[in-house]
Amino acid sequence: MTEELKPDAFEAALAASAEEIATPTEEVIQAPVVDVIVEDLALASDEDGDVDSDENDPNAEFRRTLRAAIGDWYVIHSYAGYEKKVKGNLANRIQSLNMEDYIFQVEVPEEEVMEVKNGARKMVKRNIYPGYVLVRMDLTDESWSVVRNTPGVTGFVGNAHNPSPLSMDEVEKILAPRPVKKADKADMKFVDFEVGESVTVMDGPFATLPASISEIMPEQAKLKVLVSIFGRETPVELSFAQVQKL
Repeated sequence: MTEELKPDAFEAALAASAEEIATPTEEVIQAPVVDVIVEDLALASDEDGDVDSDENDPNAEFRRTLRAAIGDWYVIHSYAGYEKKVKGNLANRIQSLNMEDYIFQVEVPEEEVMEVKNGARKMVKRNIYPGYVLVRMDLTDESWSVVRNTPGVTGFVGNAHNPSPLSMDEVEKILAPRPVKKADKADMKFVDFEVGESVTVMDGPFATLPASISEIMPEQAKLKVLVSIFGRETPVELSFAQVQKL
């Protein structure tokens, strides 16, 4: 069983994943992501309120299909940024090793987000929980080995050799369809920034220096710019408020 975590422990677990990339181990992964993910979604669940009937529940069909599926859901830990690669690797291993009767589904929880980049709006998919992948399977020694030895997988969350499955309520909260998130006010305010545009740094050690925008990061309300220092272009990350258009 997983241990209870204090608030913000999920963020700490994600930060620790960077160290695991450099030094992956076979130790038990003490990252009770289940409790933290559910806690992270609790507010959204409370805001939804009680559902009186299937007619009032837009996810009713999703819930029925999910609960009718065979197997249990487990959480595996992967290198951050390699979640989709792990999903593809595992799908290939399931097919090549004839494990379709034991490992049924692999999911990387994602959400659609409206982003503004170079003045243009576009829909992008973003991982909700970087470093984690969900697998629906019948847990046996053989199926455990197939999943655990998939390239990019660092282990099962919880007890490494005898992991506990998620409850169906937990799975529903993690995988339920989510509304599209729109660009925030910071994105809207600064949509006129463009890559290659010249700006002036207004704050920090490079204040008053000219710079050229190399990347726009609307989610963080930041820019990557190139500042000329001693005749060489140096990359610097600044907030929108730290630069001014010429």
